[in-house]
Amino acid sequence: MDRQNLTLMTDLYELTMMQGYFKNKNRNETVIFDAFYRKNPCDGGYAICAGLEQVIKYIQELRFDSEDIDYLASLGIFQKDFLDYLSTFRFSGDIYAIPEGTVMFPREPVIKVIAPIMEAQLVETAILNIINHQSLIATKAARVCYAAKGDGIMEFGLRRAQGPDAGTYGARAAVIGGCVGTSNVLCGQLFGVPVKGTHAHSWIMSFPDEYTAFKAYADMYPGACILLVDTYDTLKSGVPNAIRVFSEMREAGIPLSFYGIRLDSGDLAYLSKKARKMLDDAGFPDAVISASNDLDEYLIDSLKAQGAAITSWGVGTNLITSKDNPSFGGVYKLAAIRGEDGHFIPKIKLSENSEKVTNPGDKKIYRIYEKESGKLKADLICLAEEHYSENSDLELFDPQEPWKRTLLKAGAYILRPLMEHIFKEGKCCYTSPQVMDIRAYCQQELETLWDETKRLVNPQQVYVDLSQKLYDTKIELLKKMSEVQR
Repeated sequence: MDRQNLTLMTDLYELTMMQGYFKNKNRNETVIFDAFYRKNPCDGGYAICAGLEQVIKYIQELRFDSEDIDYLASLGIFQKDFLDYLSTFRFSGDIYAIPEGTVMFPREPVIKVIAPIMEAQLVETAILNIINHQSLIATKAARVCYAAKGDGIMEFGLRRAQGPDAGTYGARAAVIGGCVGTSNVLCGQLFGVPVKGTHAHSWIMSFPDEYTAFKAYADMYPGACILLVDTYDTLKSGVPNAIRVFSEMREAGIPLSFYGIRLDSGDLAYLSKKARKMLDDAGFPDAVISASNDLDEYLIDSLKAQGAAITSWGVGTNLITSKDNPSFGGVYKLAAIRGEDGHFIPKIKLSENSEKVTNPGDKKIYRIYEKESGKLKADLICLAEEHYSENSDLELFDPQEPWKRTLLKAGAYILRPLMEHIFKEGKCCYTSPQVMDIRAYCQQELETLWDETKRLVNPQQVYVDLSQKLYDTKIELLKKMSEVQR
């Protein structure tokens, strides 16, 4: 993972289209593509943007080496002059993006690519692959952390992930979404995130008895002594033996700085409450009770409602795979082509499904906050040429039902441009924050959401509105397309 040549991590049709542009069009014709998604994952009220750092690295290293050219030549579908062009290929365009850790919503551009058409076409697959995966896992993690209501969530799904990359970059995304750490040591090394873990049942089983196994572990790791208590019998053996070890540590003057038990099977609500009473009665009220065992946000929410005495959660399979919603659904669509006069000509994709009709033109996003509460009011997608001021009244309307309108009075709201300039003329002009800094930023972002938007079931959707000028442009294009089809 130190360095991978991802240039050919693309769909074949991106390359065949590139050759078509090379032969039949002005290869330097500048276009705009938008990467966006249409529906929040897990039927939620928001998503979390993640993966931008890997997109940046991909763009920086995007070049066809001799082995790539030889392989493409062997396919027998690419001509020599086109392959010669690829041998000197470098990305030369501009990219704008929503920063990692930002709360985002359907239909707004996550990434905007402004580049010669061949370049913009080539980067589609990799951008979607990277952003779709990491945004999905970051969003799932945020939901799991919300359900835990402030308890620590540790990601440890590596062995169930769909391969090394998914396990490692997924763990990175999970930390961005709110996890306090991961069991994935490679992720810790690459991205500077905390790594955490205890021991397996095999550790217990390899010793003559449970007490001896616990004692040996405590001797080695007295400052991080979390003992797995369900190998044989949780309440009759595991917890009593853990209490025995903790008592001996205290008697020996060993500080009990971070210690406790882990439950990995059985009725977690019942067992945790019984274990809590046993630990408290033995004089260990600050002992941690952690739990694992096929957890997700719904089960954690249910266990919290049942009064489970669990304060730390290990979430694996259902998080790293986003098991109930395994794909994000981001798409990449042409939005504009630069005309001979230098101005962008907006383009629109039609569909019988209204939600698949694209928003045309060169666009940007303003995030609007309620000034009094600091909570997110709406997002406004407008044309790049438009400018707004907090000192003026602002009228918002639902683009699906434009008669529904809201007037925000001057001084009552805060505007924030959402997208950052990432690449300028092929050169990166943006510095990615460290993962733990992105995580902290993400927590701030989530605080701007109303509780009604964060709830797990039937959340209130945040309004993503269009400016009047963008809306009019869209309607005019729809009318023209309708006339052409008559």
